[in-house]
Amino acid sequence: MLNAARILSIDQGTTNTKALLVDARGAVLARAARPMTVQCPRPGWIEQDARAIWQAVREVMDECLETAGGGPPAALALSNQRESVVVWNRETGEPCGPCVIWQCRRTAPFCAELRQRGLEAVIRRKSGLGIDPLFSASKASWLIQQLPEGRAMALAGELCMGTVDSWLLWNLTKGAVHACDTTNASRTQLMDLARLAWDDELLAWFDVPRAVLPEIRPSSTVFGVTAGAGLCGDGVPICGVIGDSHAALFAHAAFRPKATKATYGTGSSLMRATDAAVVSKHGLSATVAWSAGGRTQYGIEGNITLSGGTMQWAGELLGLSDPAAELAEMAAGKDDNGGVYLVPAMAGLGAPYWRDDARGLITGLTRGTTSAHLARAALESIAYQVRDVFDAMALDTGEPPEMLLADGGASRNDQLMQFQADILGRPVVRNLSSDLSAIGAAWLAGLAAGIWRSVEDLEQLPRQEQRFDPQMSEMDRRRLHDGWRDAVARVLGDFRAPEMAT
Repeated sequence: MLNAARILSIDQGTTNTKALLVDARGAVLARAARPMTVQCPRPGWIEQDARAIWQAVREVMDECLETAGGGPPAALALSNQRESVVVWNRETGEPCGPCVIWQCRRTAPFCAELRQRGLEAVIRRKSGLGIDPLFSASKASWLIQQLPEGRAMALAGELCMGTVDSWLLWNLTKGAVHACDTTNASRTQLMDLARLAWDDELLAWFDVPRAVLPEIRPSSTVFGVTAGAGLCGDGVPICGVIGDSHAALFAHAAFRPKATKATYGTGSSLMRATDAAVVSKHGLSATVAWSAGGRTQYGIEGNITLSGGTMQWAGELLGLSDPAAELAEMAAGKDDNGGVYLVPAMAGLGAPYWRDDARGLITGLTRGTTSAHLARAALESIAYQVRDVFDAMALDTGEPPEMLLADGGASRNDQLMQFQADILGRPVVRNLSSDLSAIGAAWLAGLAAGIWRSVEDLEQLPRQEQRFDPQMSEMDRRRLHDGWRDAVARVLGDFRAPEMAT
């Protein structure tokens, strides 16, 4: 018998797979997690084992339910790493290659060809997304093309392609459901953002046959029921499916346009709810924020390639035994960066620049520079990149956000949150939960399952938050930001040294 007051929520991420058991009060009754590994078979190629993803999901589901006891939950929810793609055999359910994850750059040459064909503007207008290997479409095309007879199999409907939510839905239902939600579909670059439907021209340009695609459904609806899913057993409705960044925005109770959040992870995502789809003129992406209750909430987003991961990289560069943690301690010992700026473009720059060819830079070094100054510069680089996207959002929407809602691993650093508020000149409100994506997915499942009646009910659920107000003078804010802009200009090749006297 299903427990009518509990939702089991899965958050399948790049570095961890989690499960939470949530009750009708929004309280977490149990949690479980498994670390994930990535493989890098060639420079710029990043992938995961699709079977290992499914195995980790089964393990955390069972551990969570075993810890809590009390039988199967009333509903199941999914949040997932976005843009990552799996292709599998429709008959056997076996993956036909790796899960090519969002960070992978293997399709950069194909994306460059699309730009050379002059398709950037029309693809952005239809999908809301600029051409970049980050998004799913080029990855799906590559996975199909690398298979012997792959295109013929795809045209014949012998293959399934999907983002990670689709892969998990297929396995949870034993192949009964091949679907995805609108948020994940909006990140593929194959969906017409206005019609919320797969687009024939986009499919043709990316050479992805329609026969492989999942059905697009709202984020909050009954997708299907479990079949032999471990301790969940059979018949548990899967009611909420959403991309992880979108789920975090929802869990902030950011249900109104203008609400803006930043998720600080290895990379970072800034997302703002908007009244309608906004086609960006400043390097951002239009997206579906979520869809529930017969309504689609749009959003505008900027993706930063390397933010929290900069601390790990810089700590490794300095030979620290616990790179990210020890670097954060070093940064805490400095009140300023000593004029040092680090632009972490080790894998190019994401929003709002979208420059694959950009490479990292450290500038402002003097004989007085210490490793602690470098640590401080690494930490500050996260906040500067967030401000770049924050400013682009203000330009695209015509109105700067009143505050920034923060979550994710790097947001736990008080020094970073205070500097973020200072460099923005806006308050930063940090959610203290480390499970925000899973909670957002659970809320959407609870709406579909009737546990909560409306978003107004969700707004009443308890949230632990901490506020950081700006303390920096406008003069210092401008001086520091000008230094960052100069460093970025050097990376982008826009800096011109003065002419030398002859």
